[in-house]
Amino acid sequence: MIFQPMQVTPSNNLLSELHRTGSWQTSLSRTPIEHLMEYILTGTLAPNAPLGTEELADRVLRLDVHSYRAVVLGGGTGLSTIVGGNSQMADWPERPAVGIKEDFPRLTCIVCTTDDGGSTGQLLKYLPMIGIGDLRKLLLSSILIGHLQRKYGLGDAQAADVIRLIHAIFNYRFPEDSPELGRLANPILAAPVPIRRACPKPLGDSLRRLGTYISEGGPGPSIVPQGHSLGNLLLASAIFTAADGRAKRPPRLREIQRGIDHIAGLIGAPVRQIHAATATPGQLKFRYANGVEVYGQNKSARSRRDSPVERVTAEFVRMPSVSVAVQKAIADADLIIYAPGSLYTSIIPILQLDRIASAIRSNRRALKVLGANSWIQEGETDISLRNQGRGFLVSELIEAYDRNIPGGVAGLFDVVLSANLEQIPGNILRNYALEGKSPIHLDRSRVEAMGLPPVEATLLSPEHQRQTQVIHHDARRFALAVRTLLYADKCLGNKEGYTLRRKAARTKISSSGRLKEENRQAPASRQHRGILLCDYLESVKTAIETKDFRPEILRSFLLNMAWENRDIRPQHLKYFRGAALIPPKEWNRSTDWDNIVGYFDPQDRFIKLHQDLLADPLLLADNFLVALGESLLGRYIEERRWIEQRGSRCYEIVLGSVNAKECFFNNSQLRDYLKLARMAPDPADNRIYRISINEDGGFLPPGLLFGLLYAWYLSGRGLTMEYEMTLLRWPLKNLIPLHARDRTRKEALVTFFRTQVFGHR
Repeated sequence: MIFQPMQVTPSNNLLSELHRTGSWQTSLSRTPIEHLMEYILTGTLAPNAPLGTEELADRVLRLDVHSYRAVVLGGGTGLSTIVGGNSQMADWPERPAVGIKEDFPRLTCIVCTTDDGGSTGQLLKYLPMIGIGDLRKLLLSSILIGHLQRKYGLGDAQAADVIRLIHAIFNYRFPEDSPELGRLANPILAAPVPIRRACPKPLGDSLRRLGTYISEGGPGPSIVPQGHSLGNLLLASAIFTAADGRAKRPPRLREIQRGIDHIAGLIGAPVRQIHAATATPGQLKFRYANGVEVYGQNKSARSRRDSPVERVTAEFVRMPSVSVAVQKAIADADLIIYAPGSLYTSIIPILQLDRIASAIRSNRRALKVLGANSWIQEGETDISLRNQGRGFLVSELIEAYDRNIPGGVAGLFDVVLSANLEQIPGNILRNYALEGKSPIHLDRSRVEAMGLPPVEATLLSPEHQRQTQVIHHDARRFALAVRTLLYADKCLGNKEGYTLRRKAARTKISSSGRLKEENRQAPASRQHRGILLCDYLESVKTAIETKDFRPEILRSFLLNMAWENRDIRPQHLKYFRGAALIPPKEWNRSTDWDNIVGYFDPQDRFIKLHQDLLADPLLLADNFLVALGESLLGRYIEERRWIEQRGSRCYEIVLGSVNAKECFFNNSQLRDYLKLARMAPDPADNRIYRISINEDGGFLPPGLLFGLLYAWYLSGRGLTMEYEMTLLRWPLKNLIPLHARDRTRKEALVTFFRTQVFGHR
């Protein structure tokens, strides 16, 4: 079947943008391989296409790719979509036989395991395991109709109903406000009534066993299902069943694989073809250009930092393990594909695993295809490191891989496959722009200068676009594009215009895309070892166990806040006795210095929060973090006073003795901080620090500044700090000396918080 082209004219604004970035592909500027690919994907043959394009297209479509061994790496929706269509969509069961899985039966999928959001994140709170949400998505998309029919002896119509049933069960999400325990013990109840009877008895029995295993009173780890994806719970159950219910330690490689294969066998997906990249639990740590370094994949997407990501590190609880089967599949592969998806959270964590990256580099036979992302993603690619005024270009994706993967991108990629924008109507682009989303354009000349040939093709789905006004990769088109690249590499490698691997060229990244050598990403084997996320949460619970919360709901609020901001160290929770909501009538804090409605009272060591904050959880979190930060300083001031001096005022503090029970810092650290807060020590008495202020001027007292910076560092908000820290976006060379000195001081403050407060290197 050949897709018919859509006759859509892009808007003038889009045209100008495409011309500016060099990504507009008219029939005059396409390369021979792009002419060939476009004809195969859309049925459109440009007048200036090379002679023989139609004949070559016929050969591509007749190429028997069944013997080729393919490996696909990635995570999220991008991986599952190109393998077998986006199985999260309601209409997926109507067309499940699409994607790479249909062309390449000798397929191995390697899945990122550092997701910590949604249902996966809730599992990580209580169980010592890897992130499994992307595995669940891929298992569903990998269903093969023939496998399902043979497994349960089904006809075509029966198989279609069973796919609808499995799709409904594995995508079912439990409501937040109701446990619906019956649907965990009997997952068939999660499917619509009309298709429940289609469930084969062996499938129903197996699903019930899995659900019962993790239900309350079952033999496995008991999981309260509210908010969870039922598919995630069933996969977790299969993994812990394989681990003999040992929920006190992370499941081992073979146990995880047995769990994955058990689910695959039940639902008609290939067995032993879907693998977790590693069995070792870990999490992602993001370093931003402004110096902030924080944990959390889910947090990176939610927190707008107004600063580009500089690097990301996959931090594991121990040396990460990679299965022999994964390494062998890569070594034997004829084709290696990096699925389009989240830049920093889908591919990079996999390629930071030494054994996987080394295996890919060692395989010089395989064609290595980088599927470029099509859309800017908030929190990851919405701010360019090269130019903070815009989002990413394709060359910047490659630069990000280079600076985040040990050894750079040498030997990892041969060709970049990018979706073009010719077929996207202007009204859809405008709708995306209103949501803050814009395309990642192919800057062809820069990518070519890196030594990587770019191939641009119509990979997006016009049918889905017409129906939903949403743009997705078309799984069948992507598979056809990969087939075309494989044919060009294996059969036309020496033919001009079709060569993909430039044997004489090495990938060259511009200096602007690299970090200084000392800041380049360290191999995973040398990365600092983290802790299990469930152990982290348990340590927070222990740290606040004896504290007084009025009302008690503040305890659970603090627990959730710590989970969302896992840079909060358990030691940070040592310096306050409790937290209380203060009714408006009793709120007597002066607003002369600030209008923050959450603070730490050093007299009784309570965090005090205005009761009205309950109406706004986000504002409550901001003020809670400010007060928590202030508590780290404890009762460090013995006396404070204002001194009037000739039209100016002097704010002066006298330090008390630093007590380890009441202050997070030692004497030296505290004094370093006070200097960064612009407090000057008295030459005659080192216990006295002061700052002079003009009569009509203002300043942030060091305690409040510390609390605001603490909150800003963690959340990217911190009330007024977004404004205060905008200076970090400006290069020093563009600032006048006064502002340059202030920027340098703020950089030093961020470094102090990163290293001394939060313990990052």
